Order: sequence, then C-alpha cells, then structure tokens
Amino acid sequence: MSITFKKQLRKNPQDQAAAGKYYPHLVVWGKPATLDSIAASMKESSSLTEGDIKSVLTNFVKAMRSELYHGHSVNIQDFGVFGLAATSEGSDTKEECQASKIKSVRITFRASSSVRPNLAATRAEDKMDFVDLESQLKSYGLTDSGDDTTNSGTTDSGNTDTGGDSGSTDEEYPME
Repeated sequence: MSITFKKQLRKNPQDQAAAGKYYPHLVVWGKPATLDSIAASMKESSSLTEGDIKSVLTNFVKAMRSELYHGHSVNIQDFGVFGLAATSEGSDTKEECQASKIKSVRITFRASSSVRPNLAATRAEDKMDFVDLESQLKSYGLTDSGDDTTNSGTTDSGNTDTGGDSGSTDEEYPME
C-alpha cells in the first residue's frame, strides 16, 4: 500500500514576509485503527482469541499508565520508550521553582530503531512507496479541493514540520 502525500505551502514562522515553501504532508486516510481492529489483526497471527488480546492490551495500557504516573519510563523492547514530559513556566531563582509552575504534562514516545521508518529499506514489507495526492486524484478524474495555505508549518517543539502527523487531533480524514 502506498503512503499518500499532498503538497502544502507553509510560511516561515520567524519571517512571515518571506515567500512560503511547499512541503510534502502525509495524508491520513479513513478512520484510525482501534483496539478492536488491532486485536482482530493480531488474532490472525496468534493462538489467542480476539477477547484475550483485547484484555491483554487493555491491562497493558493500565499498567503502563500506572508506571508513568509513578515517575518511571516504560521501555518496550523493539518498540520504544514512553515517558512523561512537562510544559512549565521558568523561574528566576531555584527557590521559586515549584510544582505550581508545571502547566501541562504529556506522554512522550521515542521509537526504537527497529520500528522507526527507514526510507532506504530494501525488504518489501519495510519499503515505503509515496504517491502524490494530486496525481492520484487526477488518475480517478477528481480534483483536490483542499486549501494548502492554512497550516503554520510548526510542530509543538517549534521545528518546521516537513511532513507526517504533527499530533493534532483535528487531522483531516479524506475518506471514511
């Protein structure tokens, strides 16, 4: 299966007067995978029932949450490391630096090298094929009605987003 991208015009947030540049932005198709759909997929390559798999995954999430909330990171071998990170307000002195300065906490994930995407992959199951949305729509006799100038082009860390899911919850789902 191919990964679709669209060409998105983005302005430099540090220099709004500068001309924008086009960046490939990965498109998410359809509905997101759910616990049920993942359990059904895993059932095909396991001796466990779909209910057993759902139970294990549900219990895993509860146990992982407990570990994170007790200040531990969670390292899943060949998958990645989950941890907590905080957004906080800076203090001028060490004494002023208190828990009340923490504004929000989020879960972070650092993928293991075994699951990280590799553009140079040679194995068929690991190889990624990218297809331009405009070309794909033209082949079906359709046109792209999307506005490619609305995204600011930055992620939470302030880095320019050069494609992929930026983690927003209002991501478009072109097809259902």
